[in-house]
Amino acid sequence: MTATEQLRAMSEEHSAHNYHPLPIVVANAEGAWLTDVEGNRYLDMLAAYSAVNFGHRNPRLTAAARRQLDRVTLVSRAFDHDQFGPFVTELAELCGKDMVLPMNSGAEAVETALKTARKWGYEVKGVPAGQANIITFEGNFHGRTTTIVSFSTDPDAKDSYGPYTPGFRTVPYGDVDALKAAMDASTVGVLIEPIQGEAGVNVPPSGFLRAVRELCTANGTLMIADEIQSGLGRTGTTFAVEHEDVVPDVYILGKALGGGIMPVSAVVADRDVLGVFKPGQHGSTFGGNPLACAIGREVIAMLRTGEYQERSRTLGAHLHERLGLLPGDLVREVRGRGLWAGVELHGRARPVSERLMELGVLAKETHETTLRLAPPLVIEREDLDWALDRLETALKG
Repeated sequence: MTATEQLRAMSEEHSAHNYHPLPIVVANAEGAWLTDVEGNRYLDMLAAYSAVNFGHRNPRLTAAARRQLDRVTLVSRAFDHDQFGPFVTELAELCGKDMVLPMNSGAEAVETALKTARKWGYEVKGVPAGQANIITFEGNFHGRTTTIVSFSTDPDAKDSYGPYTPGFRTVPYGDVDALKAAMDASTVGVLIEPIQGEAGVNVPPSGFLRAVRELCTANGTLMIADEIQSGLGRTGTTFAVEHEDVVPDVYILGKALGGGIMPVSAVVADRDVLGVFKPGQHGSTFGGNPLACAIGREVIAMLRTGEYQERSRTLGAHLHERLGLLPGDLVREVRGRGLWAGVELHGRARPVSERLMELGVLAKETHETTLRLAPPLVIEREDLDWALDRLETALKG
């Protein structure tokens, strides 16, 4: 057996089968490139679902992590540490908000935002106890906790996990009238992905995010933007809501905030929202730990330069121009923004992912017929073209 076969056999035997990975085993990575245990190189066109926006082993981020590893990595929130105050201050400034509640995984941050909206609804808006509702959208993906899958419309994510958490109303993505009809005096939040990632990189109709903002304002409801995948440079702006000049009440951040090194997430909002929490009412042992904060601070510093947003804008325009030239008999539709695209095929996308892997390019399918492309923002233009050439070859079978 090869090293790949041996390692994959171990995974198959002893790991729960909750993923269907491509048949490679990665050993090393740098920038936009991965190397497997056999020494084969691959161009990463997935970036760990936007967690590796700044490239694998980005020198600035690994240096920040190493510096902190030599000092202190965890004290819990029982004590402050010298990275915490600067991290929450700098992240609040990046978002134009007052306060930050750090967590670890994206799902934890979403759960935190849901709790925030309900607590705010009862204690600030004055919704009667137990009557708060939060509106979500068909095709959503916000994580896999019991509460989050309760409002999923994806059978794979939802089925066999009931009984489900009440208090959610789900309406079609992009339908302003349906959203308006679903809102009432007890609606405390509208949870939205500015672009739906897992659903196939679905971009809402022009003006939809502005309409969501206006309806939330008119109804005294929190607009909660899940920017875990779409944020931090992925679409050509720091946050995807900026494409419609929208400012939500609450940002949910994750993935790229940890620099591809460790899970770092956060909920960011103004004081009149996050100020509802008092000591002991919510927390996380690892949330806001020194290592996470040191890495997160370097991510924020890198975003302040605007370099990565500009790369995503420029290279993203090139990506979509080239994808738009693919023949209609190979591709049904191309969606996305910046360095993020969903290529809708006429048939199954998994075989295309596998052919791409054989050609040295790593991408992943979603919902059977969509191929997702989300390379690290550090990818070089010639490497991007190299990958797109191979995509056309893979599509032709």
